[in-house]
Amino acid sequence: MTATDETIRATIETYVDRVAHGSAEEIIALFAPGATVEDPVGSEVRTTPEQIREFYATLEGLEQEGRLLTTRIAAGEAAFCFELVTRAGDQTYTLAPIDVMTFDDDGRITSMRAFWGATDMQVS
Repeated sequence: MTATDETIRATIETYVDRVAHGSAEEIIALFAPGATVEDPVGSEVRTTPEQIREFYATLEGLEQEGRLLTTRIAAGEAAFCFELVTRAGDQTYTLAPIDVMTFDDDGRITSMRAFWGATDMQVS
């Protein structure tokens, strides 16, 4: 039995919040054993918990805000767009990737692919 849409939506909302404010450990707790992360699409696929932890650890301690913009859920998978605003000194970096995720029966992430490129980053 696949996870319910409500369970998947809750995982997505928690993911966006933890990407903005959480630790790498809190983020990877949302992933199922054997999960993969490809962020951005076309980069090396991270396939081990250590690689995934190292990737998300780069976000720790940053001054960020995250906001879920839109979500589509179907058959145990989801595509969603969220905005991540990072402040560093006098500059603000805004990125709104489209993430595509698959989930296990408990609503844990089994794969994550983030669609964005350098031209999608806005600096002000």
